[in-house]
Amino acid sequence: MTTPFYVSPQQAMADRAEYARKGIARGRSVVVLQYADGIVFVAENPSRALHKVSEIYDRIAFAAVGKYNEFENLRIGGVRYADLRGYTYDREDVTARGLANVYAQTLGTIFSSAAEKPYEVELIVAEVGEGPEDDQIYRLPHDGSIVDEHGSVAVGGNADQISTYLDQRHRDGMTLAEALKLAVDSLSRDNNGGERSLTAEQLEVAVLDRNRPQKRKFKRVLGGQLSRLLESGEGAADSEESAESDGAEESTSESED
Repeated sequence: MTTPFYVSPQQAMADRAEYARKGIARGRSVVVLQYADGIVFVAENPSRALHKVSEIYDRIAFAAVGKYNEFENLRIGGVRYADLRGYTYDREDVTARGLANVYAQTLGTIFSSAAEKPYEVELIVAEVGEGPEDDQIYRLPHDGSIVDEHGSVAVGGNADQISTYLDQRHRDGMTLAEALKLAVDSLSRDNNGGERSLTAEQLEVAVLDRNRPQKRKFKRVLGGQLSRLLESGEGAADSEESAESDGAEESTSESED
């Protein structure tokens, strides 16, 4: 009888984590940003039918990268959890924190189980509050851990490079057009430092808008509205650049005098 091949538990878990990370990195990135009136989700996704960003409940949305069939199962489970809890108790009892805990337990159980492969997914659960200080954004990696994020977060693809770019440029109180322009700029950068051009047809954009009068704050940004926001964001960026250059010229003139 042959002796079974032994792999230490530490090595087995490291191999499973590496397997999941490689699968997630093959997907296109998703960026989530806070802006003055809510939270914006921007994904590079040319498909009009297979969504990476979806509504879960009144103030809660979900974004994911990785294997579509795996994160779609998680999304459906999240909707069922939210509907059941809201119906059984109260709609206010459905929170992003509670949903993130449910996802964390599911992902952690699957990751630790030797009977099946780990899910190749990374999730973001976000809830818009009454004010920017009440917004909640949670990132859930493949192993079921929960990371509380603020301001901006990126998952999938070259997420580390995108996150660094966002951390340097994101600020509180941005308009939707400014936040959208920043998100698209970050997604346009490749691993080699070059830039691509992303059009409205290649993007999936949605917002949790705290100023919407109805309970459901989720709204997709499509077609002409998305094109106008991209154009206005570019115009604002050009205005800032020209103002900075004008200020530099004035400083030069004063020093010459």
